[in-house]
Amino acid sequence: MAEKAPMHVRRAFLQQVAPRYQQAFASQKCTILDGFVCTTGYARKYARWLLNHAEEVLQTTAASRHRYGPEVHQALVLAWKTLNQICTKRLIPFLPSIIESLEQYGHVQLSEEHRHQLLSISAATADRILGAYRQSRPRGVSTTQSGPLLKQQIPIRTFAQWDETLPGFLEADLVAHCGGVCREGACIR
Repeated sequence: MAEKAPMHVRRAFLQQVAPRYQQAFASQKCTILDGFVCTTGYARKYARWLLNHAEEVLQTTAASRHRYGPEVHQALVLAWKTLNQICTKRLIPFLPSIIESLEQYGHVQLSEEHRHQLLSISAATADRILGAYRQSRPRGVSTTQSGPLLKQQIPIRTFAQWDETLPGFLEADLVAHCGGVCREGACIR
């Protein structure tokens, strides 16, 4: 399968090829379609649909796809950082109150239109916007190593009492919450 060209190149190529494809005879359409598929990397059926519906596809502009401006982005990021970078599904319900507080103390100033856009944003869209501001951190940093004992040899107390007088065994899992990189039990910042 051919590697896809960048979107702006594919759109420009579609704009050039679509009128020729729509005016061509059936025998010529096959050749034009082959070249279009080879150049763009699209599946044949989707490429044929695109060439037949090029006017509809090309009418959508970048301005109509990007609904939220930089003011909304900045206000969303500020609210997200104020609430300690919580997930967007929990952020969205608190947006009205946090935006009101941020405006009250002069940290953000939004027009009525931008305020309406911010308060009507979905969690998925907020996730896409905040994706650029998230720091990638390794997950599951732990200083624990697996124990040498077999779990079958460890006595486990059930609802009945033990008959043995030997002390039990305790194995604990320790997790480093220091925020640094942990190597050999020592956290490095």
